[in-house]
Amino acid sequence: MKILAVSDQVIDRLYTSSVREFYNDVQMIIGCGDLPYPYLEFLLTVYNVPLLYVPGNHDPEYGQQANSRVAGGDNVDGEVLYSKGLLLAGLGGCIRYQSHTPNQYSQREMYLRAYALLPKIILGKIRYRRPLDIFIAHSPPAGIHDDDDPAHQGMHALNFLIRWAKPRYFLHGHTIFYRQNLKSHITLYHGCQVVNVYPYRIMEIE
Repeated sequence: MKILAVSDQVIDRLYTSSVREFYNDVQMIIGCGDLPYPYLEFLLTVYNVPLLYVPGNHDPEYGQQANSRVAGGDNVDGEVLYSKGLLLAGLGGCIRYQSHTPNQYSQREMYLRAYALLPKIILGKIRYRRPLDIFIAHSPPAGIHDDDDPAHQGMHALNFLIRWAKPRYFLHGHTIFYRQNLKSHITLYHGCQVVNVYPYRIMEIE
């Protein structure tokens, strides 16, 4: 399956009606946060495939208002979802560096969110009789693709989830790789491929 994963930055090459001339066989879109929702809705309209996403620290708090969610997409923040033969789960947000701001969490708060997700992952594995294929996040795990500044430190709870849930792939955004020609955006951690998708990646997943 070919997946288009996007995060953090609008790419003009993708934000055009001719995008299918570049990538014409995309079967799923994954959003890792901090993107304008009209951009994601445009990709969804052009490709007409499932779109699964989590919010980033610059996204609005999820609610019933139209501007707080992607129309037609599935917000998997704190959820588990089965789509196109794949089992996926997600946790949005990042480390808290500002007070009273949506989608920012202390390390302890993110652990609590991770613990709440565990039963759903167990049930998903039992129900669909398969491992967790993809974990979607905005923040990177601690010590992997993260930075030292207060806004871009990784979340330890995500390391815990990788070790415990054993996803095949962990996709995140939030941190920038300036030298996109390097393969440093992919790190193997406890058998899981941790991938920084900023600003976008085309991935082949079996």
